[in-house]
Amino acid sequence: MTTRAANDPRTLEIGFMPLLDAAPLVAAVHLGLDRRHGLALRLHRQSSWATLRDRLLSGELDAAHAMAALVLAVQTGIGGPQADLAVLTGLNRNGQAITLSPPLADALAGAASDGPSLVQALRSLPRRPVFAQTFPTGTHALWLYHWLAAQGVDPMRDIEAVTLPPPQMPQALADGDLDGFCAGEPWGEQAEATGAGRRVLRSGQLWPGHPEKVLACRRDFAALQPELATALTAVVLDACRWLDAGADHRRQAARWLSVPEAIGLPVARLEACLVPDGSLPPHQALQFHADGQANYPWRADGEWFLGQFRRWGWLPPAGDGDAWLDDVYRLDTWRAAARELGVPVPARDARAVFPPP
Repeated sequence: MTTRAANDPRTLEIGFMPLLDAAPLVAAVHLGLDRRHGLALRLHRQSSWATLRDRLLSGELDAAHAMAALVLAVQTGIGGPQADLAVLTGLNRNGQAITLSPPLADALAGAASDGPSLVQALRSLPRRPVFAQTFPTGTHALWLYHWLAAQGVDPMRDIEAVTLPPPQMPQALADGDLDGFCAGEPWGEQAEATGAGRRVLRSGQLWPGHPEKVLACRRDFAALQPELATALTAVVLDACRWLDAGADHRRQAARWLSVPEAIGLPVARLEACLVPDGSLPPHQALQFHADGQANYPWRADGEWFLGQFRRWGWLPPAGDGDAWLDDVYRLDTWRAAARELGVPVPARDARAVFPPP
């Protein structure tokens, strides 16, 4: 039997989905930031969010790139297994898109100049409109439903919502199986590049600076191994800071993400989403760090997500003000990692910038 030497790195199994906001994990390994903090991260690309969730809950993964709303869905047991999870740090803000078929995109553009509304365009389709999201209670479902409701479309009655892995969405749109989808980049960009659809809304336009992916783990991992959880948080926080430090860093990340084991699309396609081009103001564009503002585990974000769960009838009202959120958002772990790296710690634990109803 062999034992691990005191200075040997601790190996952790980390899951991710093939999306640009997995860049902090990929960058951390390529830059050796994990070794700097005494860890060795082994990354595992997952085929779907449900698979990632199940492997995290079973213990096959120690932590994972996850949608913030997915963590809360698991915590509340909506539509699947219930388990105690924790959010160690945010990975990014913004960086998602709603993509429509060309005819629907044209209809929406025409509505802005007194043309048919999206509601009318959907009613003219030969079948019930079909929109895809990546997980029934994930962030992409919430952005899609929030936006459709603002257009006068009831997402619970007027459309058929289906769940698809993000890489399958552009082809499904091209084949006519979908009328639109919401997913993380680069899959909206891929749909545009192939002519399958057009992005009609970037998520940062819906809610500038919205929370998106987080680094999630099981609650017992965070509670029983606090030093390990802090080290992992510091690794990822360090990588997020590196990604926001310059366009050259993001171009390098695009090269790392282009390989089949990560995303598997051309570098130019990934750069088009990763490297700011000025088409969106900074507070609406993809951010990985933003001086720590993109990473802080804001409890108020969790309250907003739970409010959406209740809006769509998935969760009953809470009598305790959702006090359990304090156990999900690991503020002490984040603050310890931030102090280690010299990252500014917000003075308050809440923020009040949310999208209009």
